[in-house]
Amino acid sequence: MSNCHCGRSKVYTSCCGIIHQDIRAALTAEDLMRSRYSAFVIAKGDYLVKSHHSTTRPSSKEKKSIVRWAKSVNWIKLEVLQTSRGMPKDTEGTVEFKAFYYNDSGMQMIHEHSKFTKEQGHWVYVDVV
Repeated sequence: MSNCHCGRSKVYTSCCGIIHQDIRAALTAEDLMRSRYSAFVIAKGDYLVKSHHSTTRPSSKEKKSIVRWAKSVNWIKLEVLQTSRGMPKDTEGTVEFKAFYYNDSGMQMIHEHSKFTKEQGHWVYVDVV
């Protein structure tokens, strides 16, 4: 069996798959960020919307566009560069990462420093810092 899409040395069903079924299983901001990357890899639109903060959550139309784009690229890997706070007892945190993928133009990279917060007791993505 291969490792989870997020790069951790666990299989998907024991890693991000658990979080995709119960978002409260993301104990840290990094856990949530990794689960979001995996959701992009498998184009899990409902989870991508659910894991967004209520004030920045994509609309249904935007979700369709996100899923279409996620399916149109070939995801390569995720590199987590650094985290700040975002531990189980924190209420806010940031994660800096690079996500690599191929599209028609060749290899591309998303380099983002993301803000996460807890909403209704679980981690959610807010926006780029």
